[in-house]
Amino acid sequence: MSNRPPKVPFVNFSLQHQPIQSQIAEAIRKIIQEGDFILGQALAEFETAFAAASGVKYGVGVACGTDAIALGLQACGINPGDEIIIPANTFIATAIAVLQAKAIPILVDCDPETALIDLTAASTAVTSKTKAIIPVHLYGQMVSPGQLLDFANRHDLIIFEDAAQAHLGHREGYRAGSIGKAAAFSFYPSKNLGSFGDGGMLITNDAKVADKMRTLRNYGALSKYLHTDIGTNSRLDNLQAAVLNVKLPYLEKWNRDRTAAAQYYDTLLEPLKHKGIVPIANHSNSGHIYHLYVIQITEKSSLDRNTLQEKLAQHGIQTGIHYPVPCHLQPAYQNLGNRGDFPHAETLCQQILSLPIYPGLSNTQIEEVVGAIALSLNC
Repeated sequence: MSNRPPKVPFVNFSLQHQPIQSQIAEAIRKIIQEGDFILGQALAEFETAFAAASGVKYGVGVACGTDAIALGLQACGINPGDEIIIPANTFIATAIAVLQAKAIPILVDCDPETALIDLTAASTAVTSKTKAIIPVHLYGQMVSPGQLLDFANRHDLIIFEDAAQAHLGHREGYRAGSIGKAAAFSFYPSKNLGSFGDGGMLITNDAKVADKMRTLRNYGALSKYLHTDIGTNSRLDNLQAAVLNVKLPYLEKWNRDRTAAAQYYDTLLEPLKHKGIVPIANHSNSGHIYHLYVIQITEKSSLDRNTLQEKLAQHGIQTGIHYPVPCHLQPAYQNLGNRGDFPHAETLCQQILSLPIYPGLSNTQIEEVVGAIALSLNC
């Protein structure tokens, strides 16, 4: 196995961080000097700024995106035993968070073109116990706000957005996180807005939800040593908030860079569609902020997904799979469904491949990737 660096890495954080390294260092130095580490000024500033950028009133920082969902559902009034509709082809954290809230995840299939939750399938999953739907804005593309609001109104459900991959994404006049009662974000380092460790946030326009979330994240304490709820310790620390404060003003430009890269991929990959290489459909135009650029290797391809991935690796092209196993086929969660229950999700999991995409990815590198795909297919 070669130890040479990849010709095109899957991600390259240095292209984002090097130009603002001195700003980040100064922000961290200030936190250390002031000793303001937990629930301090930097966090308050970031909560306000990120909520405003997302088009809502309140932000509550927590330790990770999973906690943002689990605690956020509780803050929205979800009770043990309530059913929550989620897509089968999401990262397992969505299901874990529902279970941590002592609710019941009800899986539904996805749209085969966009990989987003199929709201027609979701309608058939609604029961008298269903209290909410968690639309996952997958890969950086939002689920249609108009369709979501219509669905929730018809069935009298809470919309709780999983926007972990959609920082400042937009569609139909809505920002990601501004459609429903509340939304959860992750600031895992690889996200469009990433910290230098784990981090998450709940955003909402509901003051009561925000207040409840602040209590739940801090041991259930309404004030110091007065515990009104059974909470936990889940706080976005000030060091991470300080880093995110520095990075937030650059996020719109970074998102535009990703969108431009995706558009160039689309152009170069167009001739390969008849060879079975089909990008996941974008129904959001410039509102898709491309946390990931995902293609399908369909039945028309001369190679299956795994073989193509191996060949790209031989060319020095790093790729990923998001995600290779749907929730109901994970060994720990087989009670959520059986093989064959969600055919679109199961097919996608066998066909999808995530190509390199990040701010600073050059057109030359994109040409390298697509050229390697074409060469692998003997085009």
